[in-house]
Amino acid sequence: MLTRLKRWVPSSIRHKLIWASVACIAVPALVSLILYNAMTKEALKEQAVQNANDALQLIRGSVTNLLSSKLNIANYIQVNSTLNSYFKQVASGNEESDPYDRFVESRRVLEHIESLTVVGEPSYVTVLLTNGAYYMNYSVSDYNPLDYMDQPWFDRIHRLQGLESFWVGPEETVFRSDRMDHPYQLSVVRTLRLPDSDIYGYVIVSFTEDQISRIFDSLSEGSDVLMLDGSGTVVSSHHPERIGTKFPYVEEWSGSAPYAIMPMDGEKHLMVEQDIPFAGWRLVLMQPYKDAIVNINAIFSRAFLFQMGSFLIFLMLLIGLVRTFTKPLVRLGKAAAAVQRGNLEVRSHVRGNDEIGRLGHLFDDMLSRIQTMIFEISDNQSRKRKAELKMLQAQIHPHFLFNVLNSIRMKVMKRGDPESARMIGSLSMLLRMTISRQEDEIALHEELELISHYLALMNLRQKEEVRLELDIASEALLLKVPRFFLQPIVENALIHGLNRRAGVISITAVVEPGGIILRVKDDGAGMDPSVRERVARCLRLSADDATAAAEDALRGTPRSAAHESFQAQGQTAPGDRTVTAGSSGAAGGNMAGSGPGSDAGSDSQALCSSFPKDAPGSGFSGIGLSNVMERMRMVFGSEFQCAVYSGEGQGTVIEMYIPERGNADV
Repeated sequence: MLTRLKRWVPSSIRHKLIWASVACIAVPALVSLILYNAMTKEALKEQAVQNANDALQLIRGSVTNLLSSKLNIANYIQVNSTLNSYFKQVASGNEESDPYDRFVESRRVLEHIESLTVVGEPSYVTVLLTNGAYYMNYSVSDYNPLDYMDQPWFDRIHRLQGLESFWVGPEETVFRSDRMDHPYQLSVVRTLRLPDSDIYGYVIVSFTEDQISRIFDSLSEGSDVLMLDGSGTVVSSHHPERIGTKFPYVEEWSGSAPYAIMPMDGEKHLMVEQDIPFAGWRLVLMQPYKDAIVNINAIFSRAFLFQMGSFLIFLMLLIGLVRTFTKPLVRLGKAAAAVQRGNLEVRSHVRGNDEIGRLGHLFDDMLSRIQTMIFEISDNQSRKRKAELKMLQAQIHPHFLFNVLNSIRMKVMKRGDPESARMIGSLSMLLRMTISRQEDEIALHEELELISHYLALMNLRQKEEVRLELDIASEALLLKVPRFFLQPIVENALIHGLNRRAGVISITAVVEPGGIILRVKDDGAGMDPSVRERVARCLRLSADDATAAAEDALRGTPRSAAHESFQAQGQTAPGDRTVTAGSSGAAGGNMAGSGPGSDAGSDSQALCSSFPKDAPGSGFSGIGLSNVMERMRMVFGSEFQCAVYSGEGQGTVIEMYIPERGNADV
């Protein structure tokens, strides 16, 4: 037996801690839930009784208002001095001798009585005098008022004193017009007395029983309300067969108890009652006990579920914490296995003041050093490929090309064609900068001079001339920049922005703290919203791809104040439609506005990828703006920024923040 039990005992410390924690939490929680359920049963019963009393109170108010309206009719007739004077004259035989006057007076009284029942539920009002005269708001053919004197309860009304009322009911409806649809009626009776207290007449207000039972319809399905008289006879009910019968549970229910829970038809029912004082009747509400507590029980059920959910959540949290405290070695082993499979990006992230924490820190530091070494080797290989390319370019003897072009330029000039001579001179200058200069970086003023030669060549190729405007701060002219970084931007402005038509391309440079802001602007057609959206998306994607490796190496480097200022200017310029190349500064493709007649799809393709060297219309360099932004990023680091502003019909502005070399994050 002990051997079998030992099989179920956990062998590891982790499992022992988990099971001990579960036992310490689960046992007290279960005991608390059991006590909670036991204590809430009585609260459920009291709340159910309170709800039933509240529902019955609403019914009682409506029934009381209805009975009060009937009683008010009798009160009005009993205390109205004009009506009483007339009734006394008729009862004593002193009424008008003229038949016409008697008819007029009688008609006036009948109209007065009929006006009492115009508003509210219909009522049958009868004033019966002791001399046999009567006045009512219904037809004699419907019921003869003198028949009231033959009712079994009529003799009992002589015992009434002053303003006392006698409530009659239930009894079968005596009015022929209502007998079929309303089988039962109720009545309230008042006496009319002389100053010496002798009775000279009776006021009888009758109404159908279903005026009360309709009020009971407001209760929810399954509940039932009865109105009982003092002897326990059912006066009004949803079920007509119960009216006039004895309520069977009157004797079983002690009147001193505020409520009772009794078995009825094999099911427990909650019963509460409330009195209607002036009528001597009472209302009894019967409701299945399970229905009475269903809403309250649902609330407690939700609370129970919430407690169980909280218990499970905290239990899982505890298990997770225990597992966290005991698994640093497991995590370190998994990290080592991932490295064995060739994944150098994985880190154990095991930290702490103990031996395991120090081991995890050293392990992660070793992986970082390995990645740095691999990055350096890859960079060396890239430099080697660039050197091989330069060796191939050096195979062409540049002086031969320059001398031939210079000879051609001189012959053309001698023949009186200065335009062609200038074109050849510009071409010679561009070729000299392309294949003769070995340095990768030149001063900004040299780059601007190259752009002027390039634009002169392009003006000779197209029909309409494009004008170049320069506004460069003197402090920026000596800034070292990569060769030909402006040529693709100007090429885009010519081909896409101005669409090879006349226009103005302006280049401005202003000095900011920590660097300069360089803007290239054209007055072309700009970009429509769809092209702008594609440009923004390409800028973001290109920026992420261009700087992923550098950001891993430079994570945590603070940005300069000038860089933050450029971000505020480039990304929140009011009134401009702007797309921005993030914080990386890399932009995707040949960015330009789409003018009239341009194809949005081809523009998007041009914006998102570099032109190949042999692509038609790719311009002089063919390297593409994305390569330019990559070069700028490699030279100036993550502080370099690029933003594009464009609106349809408003031209395009390419704005770059170029940090000083001392501030660049390289």
